[in-house]
Amino acid sequence: MTEVSIEFPDGTIKNFQKGITAIQVAESISNSLKKAAIACSLNGVLSDLSKEINKNCKLEIFTIKNENVALELIRHDCAHIMARAVQEIWPDTKVTIGPVIENGWFYDFDRDEPFTPENLSTIEKKMREIINLKDPVKFEVWERKRAIKYYSEKKEPYKVQLINDIPENEKISMYWHGYWQDLCRGPHLVNTGQIPGDCFKLMSIAGAYWKGDSNNKMLQRIYGVAFRNREELKKYLNFLEEAQKRDHRKIGKEMELFHMQEEAPGMVFWHPNGWRVYQILQNYMQKELEKGGYSEVKTPQVVGRKLWEDSGHWEKFQEHMFIVEVDEEGSKEKRINALKPMNCPCHIQIYNQGVKSYRDLPFRMSEFGSCHRYEPSGAMHGIMRVRGFVQDDAHIFCTEEQIESETKKFIELLSKIYSDLGFADYKIKFSDRPEKRAGSDETWFKAEEALKNATNTAGYSFELNPGEGAFYGPKLEFVLTDAIGRDWQCGTLQVDFVLPERLNANYIAMDGNKKNVVMLHRAILGSFERFIGILIEENSGKLPLWLTPTQVVIASVVSGANDYAKEIYKNLISKNIRVKLDIRNEKINYKIREHSLKKIPIIYAVGLREVENKTVTVRKLGSNKTTTISLLEEIEGLIPNCGIPK
Repeated sequence: MTEVSIEFPDGTIKNFQKGITAIQVAESISNSLKKAAIACSLNGVLSDLSKEINKNCKLEIFTIKNENVALELIRHDCAHIMARAVQEIWPDTKVTIGPVIENGWFYDFDRDEPFTPENLSTIEKKMREIINLKDPVKFEVWERKRAIKYYSEKKEPYKVQLINDIPENEKISMYWHGYWQDLCRGPHLVNTGQIPGDCFKLMSIAGAYWKGDSNNKMLQRIYGVAFRNREELKKYLNFLEEAQKRDHRKIGKEMELFHMQEEAPGMVFWHPNGWRVYQILQNYMQKELEKGGYSEVKTPQVVGRKLWEDSGHWEKFQEHMFIVEVDEEGSKEKRINALKPMNCPCHIQIYNQGVKSYRDLPFRMSEFGSCHRYEPSGAMHGIMRVRGFVQDDAHIFCTEEQIESETKKFIELLSKIYSDLGFADYKIKFSDRPEKRAGSDETWFKAEEALKNATNTAGYSFELNPGEGAFYGPKLEFVLTDAIGRDWQCGTLQVDFVLPERLNANYIAMDGNKKNVVMLHRAILGSFERFIGILIEENSGKLPLWLTPTQVVIASVVSGANDYAKEIYKNLISKNIRVKLDIRNEKINYKIREHSLKKIPIIYAVGLREVENKTVTVRKLGSNKTTTISLLEEIEGLIPNCGIPK
């Protein structure tokens, strides 16, 4: 009898009869493993437990304790079970596709009557009924003609289209969850009962065009989330609730910071309060960069096509550019320009003015560069992802020998700025060569080794992020974690040997020979728009005192205190404290509620008692307690905290 050798993760090798399944192997180890098993890995490929093993292989059996595998399968099976539930409740509904996405899944349906939010609980109830049946999950491979015939007879036109899109040489794999069947590559769980009935929730309904094409029919998409158990689901739902409270779009409106509108998609309309935050942040960054030895520049918004072609951006980045065509006087052809999507080619033009010596290096050039990139409408999100933005961009032109010291200096500067902005901790990712890139493998190897060595020598550790480098060089990504555990990739440092060579950026070395300069691309905030959004959500709108648009409101309790309130107002203005005066004929509780909603950190309430004693009653945002203190003492304590950090 023919046998196969199976190697287990601990290195043990055992022989089994050819054709044995992974679930049978699990049973041979223990009945408890058979019951707990949900899937397996055959030579590193995730697979169903029912697949026959006909060759020598490495086998790993997974249970629900294997988080990544368990979540992938639970969410995939939930998509199928939801589709089955929908068709059991509304049999005329046509099914399309139902992929796994972050934290859950969605499934698109074609149904004449729209789903309602009330339908979601009905579908959830039916899903739990199906789960309780513990129906077996089966896998079959069909001939193409048989599959098309099957779906044609069932009047499922979308499945027929999907089969026709599958290459001729690929197998048609079919999965059965009980009696209900779906076209799918798998893998899946052993039976429907392996999904805990309290680990999922249907979240929302949305419209979606078939295959994402607006020329096709609009379908109805149902989103769901799923986890390994009730506790994980509850934790995620609490996270969503907290994230919703912190949503920068909602808080931005309450604080009157900005708005967006259809006439300028992906562009921000900054209101006075928001623009003040923006300017304070920019002023702070300018001071820190000046201390760090950077020279600030300003480069054009619109740049001709030739420069983008020379730099390589036209080939690699054109689909993200806003193209501007101009009828040049005296020319029959239109001049093709682009709104700059990044600043680096323009900075090289400044560097290239005049001959540079090794004595001029490093040369650190910064710009708050206004850039534009085409983002798909579905990818845009408030001010977090926009089409028009400003980068705190800078480029360091240096020698290869200076990469190490410049990397260390940059990370130290970045750490100081993040700390001032309330982010004490961050992690570093190292992103190496992407599939689509410029430059030779030799150049890439040199750049990658230089950046790795510089980071290690500077005393910083990193985790690998394969294939995510820029098209011209490897990069470090600096990732912040906010108050509710979300990661935000903000700062970057990239080593580039490619662009200086392409754009003839060089210097005269110590030996008198001309050498290509090394270009370090670097940013700390990333884009002002996105970073302000992160700050809003990190702080729930309660920005650090030095950064808030209005630091103090002076609110009179009675009209008899108005003159005293005006006197305090003038005093604070003279000390460069951002202050507003509220002497409206409104009750003090109304004023406090209104200013608290706008996240103003300090409110001075003044009545007749405060007038008489030359005091103020101080109420701080987030506290119901008040403190009455002498005006002089309060102002002396306030001033040091209101200015930009030193």
